[in-house]
Amino acid sequence: MSEKKKLVAYFSAGGVTARAAAELAKAAEADLFEIVPELPYKEADLDWMNAKSRSSVEMKNPASRPAIASKASGMEDYDVVYIGFPIWWYVAPTIINTFLEGYDFSGKTVVLFATSGGSGFGNTVKALRGSVASSAKLIEGAVFRGGWSEADLQAVAAKGGR
Repeated sequence: MSEKKKLVAYFSAGGVTARAAAELAKAAEADLFEIVPELPYKEADLDWMNAKSRSSVEMKNPASRPAIASKASGMEDYDVVYIGFPIWWYVAPTIINTFLEGYDFSGKTVVLFATSGGSGFGNTVKALRGSVASSAKLIEGAVFRGGWSEADLQAVAAKGGR
């Protein structure tokens, strides 16, 4: 059986998730793709203490789907897609729904990983389930809080299979 083709796709607002994604891509021997918002987030947009900030408004609206600047090429060739993001309001940012809804994940393994200052996955898997094909295998990988070890990265990589 041939080795599975893997991709690490990630959205990072402050750089922490980008670092975790780059290290996971090495550990999983995967390609790397950054999910870049069409309209970049400014610092004021990310102020979760301000109910009128862009991120607060998006997260209060389950139908929010922020546009993405570019598509990942060759998505149909990947067997396993690791998707990383910071935890916002106990779930994935709605731009992750935008990403998932932009591709056909039928028959693929999707492993979620996140970065967070303190919260866990919460309802993330449940909230994202409707954004992927029912035949996609959606797996809760890990939440990295403040850092990660090589063993942590290898454990998440292994959830995608070999």
